Amino acid sequence: MGRLQGKSVIITGAASGIGRAAALLFAREGASLIAVDRADGVKATVEEIRQAGGAAEAVLADTGSEPDVAAFIDKAVQTQGRLDAIWANAGISGGLLPMAEQSVEHWQEVLRVNLIGTFLVVKHASRHMIRQQSGSIICTASVAGLKAGASGHPYAASKAGVISLVQTAAYSLSGTGVRINAICPGLIETGMTKAVFDQAKERGTAGKIGQLNPLKRAGQPHELAAMGLFLASDEASYVNGQAFPVDGGLTASMPYAGRPF
Repeated sequence: MGRLQGKSVIITGAASGIGRAAALLFAREGASLIAVDRADGVKATVEEIRQAGGAAEAVLADTGSEPDVAAFIDKAVQTQGRLDAIWANAGISGGLLPMAEQSVEHWQEVLRVNLIGTFLVVKHASRHMIRQQSGSIICTASVAGLKAGASGHPYAASKAGVISLVQTAAYSLSGTGVRINAICPGLIETGMTKAVFDQAKERGTAGKIGQLNPLKRAGQPHELAAMGLFLASDEASYVNGQAFPVDGGLTASMPYAGRPF
């Protein structure tokens, strides 16, 4: 029996990176999955799951659109009879423009996808989960939402907002049996971070990637998927309202040059 056997699950941002790794893992663990993305690559994710004998359906949707979010959540409930877990993972990086060059429109789009999109998932998923008196909501935040220096301004602000949303929503959902937690990835090798890795390879400094954390390496999507699997499963039944860094230990220390002691 898989850890999610018989559970109805939705994962957004499932076309690539962390979302794709999570979709493949959750399906192997027995979940009946709806994989959501606005990119066609989500169909390839679902095809791989089906070829391996898993149960999954692809949905093309914009997670920053309330009608889209309501529709794919309702679809899961209608087809499976319930919604046991949802991972609000979809997001965009927002780039690294200097603050003076950032536009209001740029900020609005990053916040729309990363923060408002996550709020919409929480709003519509919790509605069904409250009726069940159970459910797990997982949100992808970032170490950039915990401390400065990991991203551009709008992305960091959006992810700090996700962490706050998780904390406040946990109390809004008091007594309902619904849990909500955030995962805060460090530097993970995904499509979103491809430019960072490509530039390092071009400069011949690929060996320095991840050097600031105690594990001295970047993370891989499957390592984040494993944390998500735990939070989605019944094993995390007493875990609620938390933001978990999965960053090789990056946020375990104050900044320092060389060995601190």
